[in-house]
Amino acid sequence: MFGIKHIKFDSMTYVLHFKNGTIKKEGRGLSFFYFAPNSSIVAIPMGSNDLPFIFNESTNDYQTVNIQGQISYKISNPKMLADVLDFTVNDNGQYKKNDIEKLNQRIINEAQTATSTFIHSIKLKEAIRSAKSIEEQVLEGLKNSKAIGMLGIEILGANILAIKATPEMSRALETETREKLQQEADQAIYERRNFAVEQERKIKETELNTEIAVEEKQKQIAEKKMETEVQKAENDRKLREMGLASDIAVENQRKQLIEQKTANDKKEAETQGFVIETTLKPYKDMDWKILTALNNNPDPKFNISLAFRQLAENADKIGNLNISPDLLDSILTDKGDRRR
Repeated sequence: MFGIKHIKFDSMTYVLHFKNGTIKKEGRGLSFFYFAPNSSIVAIPMGSNDLPFIFNESTNDYQTVNIQGQISYKISNPKMLADVLDFTVNDNGQYKKNDIEKLNQRIINEAQTATSTFIHSIKLKEAIRSAKSIEEQVLEGLKNSKAIGMLGIEILGANILAIKATPEMSRALETETREKLQQEADQAIYERRNFAVEQERKIKETELNTEIAVEEKQKQIAEKKMETEVQKAENDRKLREMGLASDIAVENQRKQLIEQKTANDKKEAETQGFVIETTLKPYKDMDWKILTALNNNPDPKFNISLAFRQLAENADKIGNLNISPDLLDSILTDKGDRRR
């Protein structure tokens, strides 16, 4: 009533109470009565804000890219901002003008200005892959901007969420990329097959080397067996030679023994002959008759035989000789036979 009003703000709002053009009160989260006809109230939001943006730029190869991102900022000097933009509220705390959108647009314009120079200097493919570089360009451009500094705001950060080409160019890039990926896939398949073939070749080569090594070992074994057999044959030959040499030596010794024995027997025979000859030498020139008489053989048959020998030697001197059968029978028959 009578133009006196009450207004209240939260702690995140910086309030300037102008009375007759002079600041009467200022601060955050104020609550006060005021006389409406001569009062003007400015409310500046102090919290941080996330400002999304989207704009188009042309690359060095005359292709349009769509850049989407977000800028985070807060108002650090509300009085400076109040001097530039109108944040006056009515009795209900509603803004009389929508200068917050104007503030946001100025920030976006500065961000686009900081980005355009960089985008114009690179090609489409590089631009699509340069999100981090664009973020750095936007952040640096906003922090160094005099217009932003005059607004009394602090830039907290900048993020590039997407960089897109036009749909037609996107499809062309997708086709190109798809073809390139297909080529890479084909190359990968080729390399995999080539690797498989190379591995198969190595396996076969290893198998052949193994077979060669086995054959070489078998050859060495055969040669070793042959050497062993040759050595065995040589040893057998040497054993046989040693056996033959031993037999020859034994036979030679036997020959020498026989020769020695023969010589000894001959020597003994000669000795015995000499003994016999020496023994019989006295009887050599004696008449056999004397020798017969010396024998003194009492057998009558022996004497009768000597008598018949004498008769035979003197047969030419004997005219007739009669020998009775009884005499012959007595000579030829033993006494024992006669008794039987």
